[in-house]
Amino acid sequence: MAYDFVTQKLECALKAMTSVIGADWIQSRDALTRPLLDAYEPDALKHRAGAVVQPCCTEEVRAIVRIAAEHSVQLWPVSRGCNLGYGGSAPLLAGSVILDLRRMNRILEVDTAGAFCVVEPGVGFAQLSEYLQREHIPLCPSIPGNPTGSLIGNALERGIGYHPYGEHANYLCGLEVVLPTGNLLRTGMGALKNGSCWHRYPAGLGAAWDQMFVQSNLGIVTRAGVWLMPEPEACLRTQVALPNFSDLEWAIESLAELRLQRLVEHPIIVGNFLHDAAVHSHRNEWHSDDDTSIPDAVVTRIMDQYGLGWWNFPLMLCGYPEVIRAQAKILERRFAGKVHYPLQFEGWVRGDAYPSPLATAPSLTGLKVVDWEGADGAHLFSAPVLPAVGRLASYHARRSQRFFELHSTDYCCTFVVGPRHVRNINTILFRLNDPVSVARAHALCGALIEDAHAHGYGEYRAHLDFMQKAADSYDFWNHAQRALNNLVKDAIDPAGILAPGKNGVWPKRLREPPSC
Repeated sequence: MAYDFVTQKLECALKAMTSVIGADWIQSRDALTRPLLDAYEPDALKHRAGAVVQPCCTEEVRAIVRIAAEHSVQLWPVSRGCNLGYGGSAPLLAGSVILDLRRMNRILEVDTAGAFCVVEPGVGFAQLSEYLQREHIPLCPSIPGNPTGSLIGNALERGIGYHPYGEHANYLCGLEVVLPTGNLLRTGMGALKNGSCWHRYPAGLGAAWDQMFVQSNLGIVTRAGVWLMPEPEACLRTQVALPNFSDLEWAIESLAELRLQRLVEHPIIVGNFLHDAAVHSHRNEWHSDDDTSIPDAVVTRIMDQYGLGWWNFPLMLCGYPEVIRAQAKILERRFAGKVHYPLQFEGWVRGDAYPSPLATAPSLTGLKVVDWEGADGAHLFSAPVLPAVGRLASYHARRSQRFFELHSTDYCCTFVVGPRHVRNINTILFRLNDPVSVARAHALCGALIEDAHAHGYGEYRAHLDFMQKAADSYDFWNHAQRALNNLVKDAIDPAGILAPGKNGVWPKRLREPPSC
């Protein structure tokens, strides 16, 4: 009886939504395919959506939200649905309607002098990059490992890119947001009817709300300003290889110092050997035992085969030629005698072949890491944040490696070095069609989250299946932050329709246990 009632509510809501956006832009539950959900989820029913609706404009989003509130239908907004390794497009609660914004894909404005663009959530990194290059606009978007994703969606999930504007959430400026009631909000200077600095100044008068919509379920961002890096006069780039696991300690100390001094201004992404080798080969070429992780002797062979260190990372310098040449000499002295190979810098100067290294075409190569496990390869992430202290990072890496070994999984990870913190992104590779492999991967992810919490580290981003566990670890003052999140959620989303459970924030009607 309950199922029939829920189904009836959904059918009524979808009928009303069809009158708004047309039948061509609504897919029923039975028509959904894996790419519209989570490509790496073995249980097709676990997070299966009730339907997908695809509006084309802000007014259609507002209408859909009002209809959902009227019929108590849960919405799960996605920009392009490319949150791979964290759940893809899939909703946390099965039966929710995916609000897919990929049709809202207009580049609304590019201001070259102001170095920003205004885009809708369906605009992808590749689309913007191609547009800027085609129009010869000297601005450089920061592109993450998955270039198929949305500029807005990635920034709202605190995604990371490879150049000086790589902390994507920090470069959002001025949001248009549909609230869970269907009302429309423009943040910061956009709160003025004719605000001319909406995408130039990140605050307004009084409280600044932009970050409230980052990793939250409090609103649907339908357009945003994104600051872009002006094309520099020149660039130098080098690839660094560290020969030993133990090199991580001094490297984190040194790289964090370089970030603090702003000698290197981009997030420094330090990957272990498998982070690179997995995109070029398959596990069964090196090791055939599924019950053990790859041994040290095989690690050495892999490193030799591909010319890798145990840890590998790129460094890039951007600016005036005489300045970055001097900076390169500092880096050469800093790493002399410590790296696998002497630093060799590749240079580019404005006027050389277009585009610059900062505006190179997005690549899908990084996504091939899942092929390490074979044709049905998949992955999920555990990603705690640590202090940028070498001995702590090294100790944490040893501990994490041991957890991987205990779960018969190959250790694949990166450390993203900021000036004061390090994000440790553990890539847990598994075989989608192997129940034993799936169970190991999920057990490993849970163990890593628990161990990080025990040492005072919290996840910065979480997979659907581990959102609640990650949120539970934020436990200061009897989960005071959760209590505040719940208070705000109940005030802004009284019907409780928007992304229930996202990052541990539930509406009152679904909250268990009650708010602290």
